[in-house]
Amino acid sequence: MDVPELTPDEIQARVLHRDGLMLVIDKPAGLPVHRGPKGGANLEASFDALRFGLPRPPVLAHRLDRDTSGCLVLGRHRKATASLGMLFKYGKIGKTYWAVVEGGPAEDEGSIDLPLGRLNEERGWWQKPDPAGQPAVSNWKVLGRGDGLSWLALEPVTGRTHQLRVHAAAMGWPIVGDNIYGNGPRLGEPRLHLHSREIVVPLSRNKDPVRVVAPVPAHLHERLRACGWREE
Repeated sequence: MDVPELTPDEIQARVLHRDGLMLVIDKPAGLPVHRGPKGGANLEASFDALRFGLPRPPVLAHRLDRDTSGCLVLGRHRKATASLGMLFKYGKIGKTYWAVVEGGPAEDEGSIDLPLGRLNEERGWWQKPDPAGQPAVSNWKVLGRGDGLSWLALEPVTGRTHQLRVHAAAMGWPIVGDNIYGNGPRLGEPRLHLHSREIVVPLSRNKDPVRVVAPVPAHLHERLRACGWREE
């Protein structure tokens, strides 16, 4: 479900937060953040429309998978981007994702501590549980249940590639629409049900952290409602 590049107006309409140091934008599902080796539509191609008076476009401070939607942080200049990079590296930024998973955990909250490694050389980004891999920890909490599904809040303590997707699948409750680690289109759902719902950035020592919430995208509405979510 690839989506086309955003026009200047479209990407400006997706700005959730803007200050002198950073932007937080609402990334659409299906659009990669980077230009791929074969080219194609990507989010970075639209960043020039986000300069807002600065000489250079903003730069990605972290990444989201192509099929994940929601809060994405951009640094507005080199020094800010470096500061944000350190905050992400050392786990100082709070990240909460919403996911709809098949089945779900028996308990109401818990933690997954499962190291991850690369699946193989050909699939460079793909991951698998690997006792000899990098440490990976995710906290989770059930927000609702229904229709054989669960609505979870997921907090990645570490920031491994595809971490939440692999962890959920390894626990036996894959994320709806995950065509790599889950059952993908078997449920008739081509879209991954994983959304970067909230980000908390402690950017200034003498100010409260910046807290940004991304609206729930349309493709999650039906299954979230089945789990008890009420539209905002």
